[in-house]
Amino acid sequence: MTQHNDMIRLRHMLDHAEEAVALVAGKDKTGLKHDRVLELALIRLVEIIGEAFAKVSSDTQAKYPSIPWQQVIGMRNRLIHGYDSVDLDILWDTIEIDLLPLIAELRKIVSETGEE
Repeated sequence: MTQHNDMIRLRHMLDHAEEAVALVAGKDKTGLKHDRVLELALIRLVEIIGEAFAKVSSDTQAKYPSIPWQQVIGMRNRLIHGYDSVDLDILWDTIEIDLLPLIAELRKIVSETGEE
């Protein structure tokens, strides 16, 4: 995979992470349990983020050690393979807590590489 393709994937990750955070803005965790459409949208966005992460070359992953590559990929795998037992509290916390620093890191990388 070329560096250019990796940067496109990083951009996809950033876009989908920002979208997930925007979807929960102004909402609370309890509302997620009563909004099936929001639940499905958030699950799908996190799956896409993880899938894009998994397709980034090992060279690019090594270049950006501040990104929690394996944790994001692991979350995607958990959502896909454990589709029948998704813990909505963990999903919510992932979006509310973990995506914000990830977005900051991805913005820096995308800005550095001129892929904005």
